[in-house]
Amino acid sequence: MRLTVIGSGDAFSSGGRFPSCYMLESGGTRFLLDCGPAILPALKRAGLSSNDFPHIFISHLHGDHIGGLPFLLLDAIFPAARQEPLTLIGPPGLEARFRLACEVFYPRSLDMKRDFELRFIEVSAGVPATIGGVQLMPFEVNHYSGSPSHALRFLMDGKVFAFSGDAGWSDNVVAAGKDADLYLIECYQYDFKLSMHLDYLTIAQHFDRIGAKKLVLTHMSEAMLARHGDVDGQRCLMADDGMVIDF
Repeated sequence: MRLTVIGSGDAFSSGGRFPSCYMLESGGTRFLLDCGPAILPALKRAGLSSNDFPHIFISHLHGDHIGGLPFLLLDAIFPAARQEPLTLIGPPGLEARFRLACEVFYPRSLDMKRDFELRFIEVSAGVPATIGGVQLMPFEVNHYSGSPSHALRFLMDGKVFAFSGDAGWSDNVVAAGKDADLYLIECYQYDFKLSMHLDYLTIAQHFDRIGAKKLVLTHMSEAMLARHGDVDGQRCLMADDGMVIDF
């Protein structure tokens, strides 16, 4: 299984990083995870196009995680000339929020002729789903976005990949990544505690409890990035744009 970090930044692009976007590949399966507002330049820098994945999984409905979807839609219609179906998977309210964003940014863009089917699958916390050969379990986490925010746990080819999304600390942060082969976990602060985000010192207290084989920190603020020398490199990695991890 391979994780490609397309964008590891927070909402403010701290450290000059693109906002949240990742690609996961295993065998013949490939999907995008989150779609931040810099999606098109981020994909181009990674040597990818909007034709390169059939599914996009969304953790929650904040702009730094879904803001690129209207731009991706237009790119798929015009320069990429997409023909294969595109499926967006996310929490309840995804389709309505997507349609609203498209209408705000590019009125009538959803009425434009396109050569591909656009599909939506809305998933609920605690309800497993199998989509495109991938087994998914969403966990609700503490992060207000006007809709439930999810940590996502994927099973593909016998391996588990987990993504915390944005989340304040809760038992579900542990449950989502428990014993995962790779856990991509947001780490917005080093020691400053927030109800809606994670910090390194809290995560570090629970390394053993989580038990992930590999743990990768992402969505880091400038303050967290400045403390890179204080991160235990034996227990976790700090994500960076362009990073590729095989596991």
